[in-house]
Amino acid sequence: MNTLGASEENIRELFSKAYRTAPSIVFIDEIDAIASKRENLQREMEKRIVTQLMSCMDQSSRLMQPAENSESSDDRPGYVLVIGATNRPDAVDPAIRRPGRFDREIVVGIPDESAREEILSVLTRNLKLDGSFDLQKIARSTPGFVGADLAALANKAGNLAMKRIIDERKHDLMSDHTEDWWREPWLPEEIDKLAIKMSDFEEAVKMVQPSSRREGFSSIPNVKWEDVGGLDVLRQEFERYIVRRIKYPEDYVGFGVNLETGFLLYGPPGCGKTLIAKAVANEAGANFIHIKGPELLNKYVGESELAVRTLFSRARTCSPCVLFFDEVDALTTKRGKEGGWVIERLLNQLLIELDGADQRQGVFVIGATNRPEVMDRAVLRPGRFGKLLYVPLPSADERVLILKALARKKPIDASVDLSAIARMEACENLSGADLSALINEAAMAALEEKLTSTGITFDAFTIKTSHFEAALRKVSPSVSDMQKKFYQRLSESFKAA
Repeated sequence: MNTLGASEENIRELFSKAYRTAPSIVFIDEIDAIASKRENLQREMEKRIVTQLMSCMDQSSRLMQPAENSESSDDRPGYVLVIGATNRPDAVDPAIRRPGRFDREIVVGIPDESAREEILSVLTRNLKLDGSFDLQKIARSTPGFVGADLAALANKAGNLAMKRIIDERKHDLMSDHTEDWWREPWLPEEIDKLAIKMSDFEEAVKMVQPSSRREGFSSIPNVKWEDVGGLDVLRQEFERYIVRRIKYPEDYVGFGVNLETGFLLYGPPGCGKTLIAKAVANEAGANFIHIKGPELLNKYVGESELAVRTLFSRARTCSPCVLFFDEVDALTTKRGKEGGWVIERLLNQLLIELDGADQRQGVFVIGATNRPEVMDRAVLRPGRFGKLLYVPLPSADERVLILKALARKKPIDASVDLSAIARMEACENLSGADLSALINEAAMAALEEKLTSTGITFDAFTIKTSHFEAALRKVSPSVSDMQKKFYQRLSESFKAA
């Protein structure tokens, strides 16, 4: 209130009323609004409000002490319980967080899988569910969901069930030539069939975004393993260490496997390192945060480190989560170089988060780089980016698989032999990115031929072998022989280390 002293008077009146009606509970929601740290407050009025609240709480603790020599129950004070709630505990003045004021601090954290299952069982208690209903499966597919998110999920599933039921009824009645189908009364047997199915909840999970995932998270990529040509060895590694671990956590816990493995994908540019990380996140169905290396850098002292802490805090909140550091060499260059203070502080913070006091708890880290030789060796030990995986230029067989994966969404003519094209000498040393450019050039050549053809026909145009031959004359390898040898030597040195 604007009147001088009115806000303090309101607080005094609140506690006075609580004492008059004792035993009573005073619940102050969003207490950080009236009890923020006084050094951060600009106006004197706000500081006086904090002081008044502390004074009233001290008075309540004195009143709650039994009087000396008080025998009768009438002389005993009426108890007033004060409960505060906030989602910003660090913003509350420390003087109010001491014993005698707020004696107990209870952290209501984000529910884990078993807690989510219990919350869902409460939310669905009064809902009519159809057939076999697997609450554990829903709980596992909702990492990072809090109670309010799960309530929204149940509501959304109910809405989807209603829409499905009405659509089915409309279809049935319209097939009986009943135009005013919506006027038809519901029969008792129809009402008995109304229920929410498991499929409604599974559809709702895809549509409801949890509140903790509304900032900083990337959408789960739609890249599948089929879109990644070859690289089966890498796929098996990720299946063992990340995908199965997320899908069958109880088996890994049973065998005591608790190493939070970090992967570093390195190799020539354009070989599919980013694509692999996206496919892993898709296959595991985990939350996904895509960090482009340099975006964490900030010129102000402490801001880069704060960004790293915030990043891992978000990931832990919504575990299981895949953190993908693209161009990770930008953040992990060797320490001790002149003028590299910002990178050094950020790197130290990153090392602490990767393998420090705070366990990663279901946060899987994948890094990708073309320049592993410039990275600090402390980052490359087990527990951090400990598993070094070389992503080489594709072999002839892998080029066939990549071309077929890329051609899946293109109108390729039936006469085109992609296997023969991939094995041509002109395709030697072409990376995955080069092969993507090749197929796009062939598509462009086919499109230009269609646009410049004089006879207007409505037949479907396709990409023919001649278009691929024209494209091969334009596309050249982006990785030279010298670079290829350099990366091969580098991979051998990392294996020997």
